Amino acid sequence: FVSRDAGGSWEPSPLNDHPTRAAWQPAGGGLALGGIQHDPRDPRTVYCSLSAGGVYRSDDGGATWTPVNRGVRCDFQPDRYPEAGQCVHKLRLHPARPDRLYQQNHCGVYRSDDRGESWVEITDGLPSDFGYALALDPQDPDTLFVIPEESSHMRASVDGRLRVFRSVDAGASWTARTEGLPQRHAYVSVLRDAMDHDELDPTGVYFGTSTGHLFASRDRGDRWTQVAAFLPRVLCVTAAEGS
Repeated sequence: FVSRDAGGSWEPSPLNDHPTRAAWQPAGGGLALGGIQHDPRDPRTVYCSLSAGGVYRSDDGGATWTPVNRGVRCDFQPDRYPEAGQCVHKLRLHPARPDRLYQQNHCGVYRSDDRGESWVEITDGLPSDFGYALALDPQDPDTLFVIPEESSHMRASVDGRLRVFRSVDAGASWTARTEGLPQRHAYVSVLRDAMDHDELDPTGVYFGTSTGHLFASRDRGDRWTQVAAFLPRVLCVTAAEGS
């Protein structure tokens, strides 16, 4: 949906009637949103990502949409690299370099340096290509964080170890940051909206788990502290500036 009066009224987006919609494959819970991002240089440029529909870009404020999925795998379709239908779990645009996008997909982690026109897979070095959550360092376009999970059938931490993987070279290599995180029998999931970063320097990163635990790092993921427990299943985490 789109609003042109600051939310006073809403109307369906033309994306609902896109010619590629027949390729969308909603899961049992229905079509899921992997994120809406806008280019800070031009409010008319908007990205919408769908699970399982792919990434779409509009350069005219949502009047028209173009699928931008070249190079993104779709292992559950006969054509592994279709125009649309990819399962995007989380999409992020880097505010300091708006042409750069990252996505955690059902079938890998990807980076685009050209507004989504092409994507390169950056999964090498991770224990799994599956996961949901993805966060950035707003101070550094080359730094990102993901939490790999077992296959789509299990959907829990790989080997029961809760590990945040950080890359400081735009996905060329990855390092597990585990200090303060459980490394035995931690079969948990971190959902697509349950991880976020703040705007501080050094960057703080935060995430919640399917078992109701909340973890925080104030040093770009070097060390983690459990800040809450026994919550309901954490669906969303948002970092907000305190007063």
